[in-house]
Amino acid sequence: MRRRSLPYILDPRADPVFPDNLAPDEHGLVAVGGELSERVLLEAYSKGIFPWFNAPPLMWFSPDPRTVLFPEKLHVPDRLARQLRQGRFQVAFDRDFEEVMLGCATTPRTHEQGTWIDGHFLAAYTHLHRLHVTHCVAVYSEGRLCGGLYGVARGGVFFGESMFSRLPNASKIALAHLVARLRAMGFLLIDCQARTEHLIRLGAEEIPRARFLELLAEGLRLPDNPYPWT
Repeated sequence: MRRRSLPYILDPRADPVFPDNLAPDEHGLVAVGGELSERVLLEAYSKGIFPWFNAPPLMWFSPDPRTVLFPEKLHVPDRLARQLRQGRFQVAFDRDFEEVMLGCATTPRTHEQGTWIDGHFLAAYTHLHRLHVTHCVAVYSEGRLCGGLYGVARGGVFFGESMFSRLPNASKIALAHLVARLRAMGFLLIDCQARTEHLIRLGAEEIPRARFLELLAEGLRLPDNPYPWT
């Protein structure tokens, strides 16, 4: 019987932290351990790797295939288009970042149980937000936060981390505004990480991991935008 190989164990002091030859298992797992420091996170995203499931140990993924959304391929359903035209929701970029993360952590989802967004993730991504590496889209109704999303921006690639809705379509409204912003800024693609039917209906698609890494390298050749998206 063939023995299953063990995942790579990270040493956050190594250089590089993530060797270039890491290959995902059938679940997309490439490594375990390490920490959510600025250095480790920035290297991870530059290599198409993201943290998920703070069990412990911390787990790092780079699935094959990869789910992505090309901004020009966003599908806006008729009902969502009407809501966008009506302007009943207020939308802001990079406002209430921690509250948006907490909304993603605490809002129940029918397809998930629990959350990986704990205090360690909140502190790490809030730190990156102060460096203008992570960004959020916040959606309000009558002055109250009712939906949003957040993610990591590197070069011309936006890595979507999580979204939430407390009112119908609030996260889709956030996504539509994000896509409009990214198209205006010349972004190449949005990394959606893992497939969900919700994302596929909005225009996301699965591509081979090798192709994703090619697009990522192309996107990383574009300059970072070291400013808040206000």
